[in-house]
Amino acid sequence: MIFLKSVRCNGRLFGPFNSFSQRRWKKPIFSAQTRLETRTKDLKLDKLMMHINKLKTILNIHQLMAQRKRGPFVSVQLMSQWRNIVGLNVGMGEFLHKYPHVFELFVHPLRRNLCCKITQRMRDLIDEEEKIVKEYEPELLQKVKKLLMMSKNGTLHVHALRLIRRELGLPEDFRDSILRTHSKDFRLVDLEIVELVDRNESLAKAEVEKWREKEYVDKWLSEFETSYAFPINFPTGFKIEGGYREKLKNWQRLPYLKPYESKEVLRVRTCGGIERFEKRAVGIIHELLSLTVEKMLEVDRLAHFRKDFAIEVNVCELLLKHPGIFYICTKGSTQTVFLREAYSKGRLALPNPIYVVRRKMLDLILLGHRNTRSLEDLEEIKEERNGSVFRTNVGGRRDGDWIVPILDSYDQNAFGSLGDINDSKQPFDGCESGRN
Repeated sequence: MIFLKSVRCNGRLFGPFNSFSQRRWKKPIFSAQTRLETRTKDLKLDKLMMHINKLKTILNIHQLMAQRKRGPFVSVQLMSQWRNIVGLNVGMGEFLHKYPHVFELFVHPLRRNLCCKITQRMRDLIDEEEKIVKEYEPELLQKVKKLLMMSKNGTLHVHALRLIRRELGLPEDFRDSILRTHSKDFRLVDLEIVELVDRNESLAKAEVEKWREKEYVDKWLSEFETSYAFPINFPTGFKIEGGYREKLKNWQRLPYLKPYESKEVLRVRTCGGIERFEKRAVGIIHELLSLTVEKMLEVDRLAHFRKDFAIEVNVCELLLKHPGIFYICTKGSTQTVFLREAYSKGRLALPNPIYVVRRKMLDLILLGHRNTRSLEDLEEIKEERNGSVFRTNVGGRRDGDWIVPILDSYDQNAFGSLGDINDSKQPFDGCESGRN
């Protein structure tokens, strides 16, 4: 006769008659969040994203400063109220002092409060970007056409285009300057939907297809290998598990409905429909990123194109399934997806004119407090007394530089200290106090 005995462990009985109380190990859940946490990170793209976030913050501050109608100067006390608007985690004054090549701080000669304005070098780059955007209007027009040709019904929401306006390089008034002006190409169905009037088949060629033609010619690969393949570029340190190469090889050969093909969308329940449907979504996102200026886009803004492009899938999980094509960066308040093939050593492999200007802005930010001597050399210290003019030496210091005559008591009361003389160069109007 066999006796079955229960065992007590940590106050609980474990045995054949109380198996319901036994602990069971749960299987690991492979969700989008776990894949995101365990992904192989690209340190160069992460570092680049940190700098781009600083540039976005500075451009947002410039936009708020430009909205002030009383002049280009804004008091730092008033700018401190914009801290939550631009998403700063430090004080506004501390942030402005970090970038002397971007922000110029001075004391107002009358109100004696600290004011700020954008430096001339940064302002010139912002104006240069606006000028390039106007010059490249025909190319921007083709971008909007391609986006409408990829949509299921040839329509897009204007709000979705507005969210990625800067990523596409469109002007701020693109609705009036592009959509309304070119009525032969676009039709505004209502206030928030734009429709393509005429489809141009000469534009129906994805960027990845140009890469396929080059691979077919240069590497002498077969058409079966290159017809539906994507460029794969894994990050450094990526571990390839057993059987992954074979799965990737089969996925590269899998036929799918290309972004500009105007056939009916493949049903998911058909044979091999899920894989082909997901590959079509990969092709559309790949083409959308290729149309952007910096080959990057926020993941949340991709969700606004899901219905128009008929990609009813979990976008974040789809991007994480293909680490050789896309990379999701979590630096900042939002997640940003990069097109991996477009970047090399943290820079865009094939730069465009708009990217070049934005890169100059970024380099100006990265200077920090370096080369501040050049800022002083550009300023001239002028004092009209006895017909003499004192100025800094551009070529270097010499004997007698920075010598200022001693002022008598009357002059000191009239002009104040040397810093007041420098500030007297600035106009007396346009600076807003914190009380306004």
